[in-house]
Amino acid sequence: MLRRRRREGEDHQPGLRDDIGSPSPSESNGRGSNGASGPWDSADDYPVHERIDCGSLLIPVREGFEVQINVAEEQGTWVAVVQEESGMQLQAFAAPRSGELWDEVRNEIAENIAESGGSCHVVYGKFGAELAGEVPISAEGPAGPLQAVRFLGYDGPRWFLRGVISGPAVMDEALATEFNELFGDVVVVRGDYPAPPREQLDIRLPEEARQAMEEQMMSDQPDWMLADPFTRGPEITETR
Repeated sequence: MLRRRRREGEDHQPGLRDDIGSPSPSESNGRGSNGASGPWDSADDYPVHERIDCGSLLIPVREGFEVQINVAEEQGTWVAVVQEESGMQLQAFAAPRSGELWDEVRNEIAENIAESGGSCHVVYGKFGAELAGEVPISAEGPAGPLQAVRFLGYDGPRWFLRGVISGPAVMDEALATEFNELFGDVVVVRGDYPAPPREQLDIRLPEEARQAMEEQMMSDQPDWMLADPFTRGPEITETR
């Protein structure tokens, strides 16, 4: 878990609108006609302020938000940005040079939700088409409790960014605006390496967190214990 506070005097992006209704042509991809908002590609002239380097994702620092890196067998690795009871899961994927993924992925998500016993519908916000709905949170399916969620998607140059918001921010307009702002200020580092469409882009532990883990492991070793040069010690593994 990483927690930082915004520095005094640091640039602050104005809140992004969360309009519900049909988007105008200039807003359908989230940038508007003048490219004044993100999410950003690392080659863009994006606003310069403090961000946490998670490999393929540069996560903007916001007061009161915590950044977590999570690993699950089925879902892989993702970055979660948490504010009290609300959170947003972020993942970036490779995309083809020509063509967009979000329309296709959005339909697949809707089908999966329906099959699981949940429900969803399309709404339009700052970043174009979104999915808002309720999904089962237990193996009981529709007979069990449901959780409100909101899926954001954004097609960038050779990448696709997905955000999944849960908690009170799904319904609370003020909280939703804060998460919209954060999503719109994420920078995606695609890299030049080849990757098939839909392959998740690398996520790694920030250097600051890696150093803290190494220091913690060293402090856990008693001062009198000498390391055996023929025995492998603690290791930090990057999930890619």
